[in-house]
This record gives sequence, C-alpha cells and structure tokens, in this order.
Amino acid sequence: MGDTGASSSASSVPRQEPTAMPRLALYSLAVCVLAVAAAVVSFTKGIWLGIVWVLIAGLSSNMTWYYLKRGRAAKAAGAPGPAGPDRPSVTG
Repeated sequence: MGDTGASSSASSVPRQEPTAMPRLALYSLAVCVLAVAAAVVSFTKGIWLGIVWVLIAGLSSNMTWYYLKRGRAAKAAGAPGPAGPDRPSVTG
C-alpha cells in the first residue's frame, strides 16, 4: 500500500521511457477522416449540411499537422515530447 522505501529487485532494473506517440495528432486525424466520410454521405444524399462536415474536416486536418509538427520539433530538440516539461520524469 505505498512505497515503504525498501529496495526491491524490481528497482534495480533500468526503466524504459515510454515512446512519444502523438495521440492528439492521431485523434484529430481520425476526426478528419470521419468528417470527410460524413460530408460525402451528406452530399450524396443531397443534404447541404455536409458543408459543416467539410469545415470540421479542415479544422481537424490543421490540428493534425500542428500536433505532428509539434511532436517532431520536441523530438528534435530532445524535449520530453508531447507530454511537455510540466510532467515529471520517473527516475529510480
């Protein structure tokens, strides 16, 4: 029930940092693909509300590029990644 300060055999194993995965970029890409599909369905059915889906697809596309570029820049700079510097790293 918590850390008692006792050393265990698991603490001698070096910890591996999690890989930086651009989750927000993947989520916004999924939204973009779904919005494009919804726009196609709307326009084929003759519903002009599909223009809203086109706008959402454009916005999410821009978000995807932004988060991808931000992740690449953080990786190139050696920063902790998309998590940002405010998240403490786990060191043993």
